[in-house]
Amino acid sequence: MLVVALAFAVHHFWTGRPRTVAVPPVAAALPAAEAPAAVRTPAAAGPRAPSPVPGAKPVLVVDVAGKVRTPGLRRLPAGSRVADAVAAAGGALPGTDTSALNLARLLADGEQIIVGRSAPPPVGGPPGAAGASGPVSLNAATAEQLDALPGVGPVLARHIIDYRGRHGGFTSVEQLRDVNGIGDRRFSDLEPLVTP
Repeated sequence: MLVVALAFAVHHFWTGRPRTVAVPPVAAALPAAEAPAAVRTPAAAGPRAPSPVPGAKPVLVVDVAGKVRTPGLRRLPAGSRVADAVAAAGGALPGTDTSALNLARLLADGEQIIVGRSAPPPVGGPPGAAGASGPVSLNAATAEQLDALPGVGPVLARHIIDYRGRHGGFTSVEQLRDVNGIGDRRFSDLEPLVTP
């Protein structure tokens, strides 16, 4: 009898010990229609905007226009340069002059790259001498060209580029008043130096 009791105790101890158990994902085990709403996969729950993946690189969206093989919006990894945007649009058409573009410049999200169209001449000289080469186009100027205007720094240049991206460009110089950071005094300084 003692042997049976001892064997029962050993069996009870052995089967009752803690063990590591792999648990299958609930959503994978149930069809999408039967899965509780809290565990449905995004595909089963319906279309949604993609959520950022932890560790994924940020993406820039730029508009490549002008004399390129396939103009339009391009999604590029953060840190891309103008040359990368032109290449993503199929490259410049044969015979297109790209010397007005700084192909090594880093891209900013939401900007427009115009290939082969006449851009405003680069603003030369110190910031106070802006406009010596002619007016700067608000729709085509780079951040560096805008930054060279009097009273415009890198932050305000970014605001101007963001404004033209959100509103499809400037149709008049007066719209410059709507840009965050441009008051009456700064507008009066910039008005003779810029064109839409």
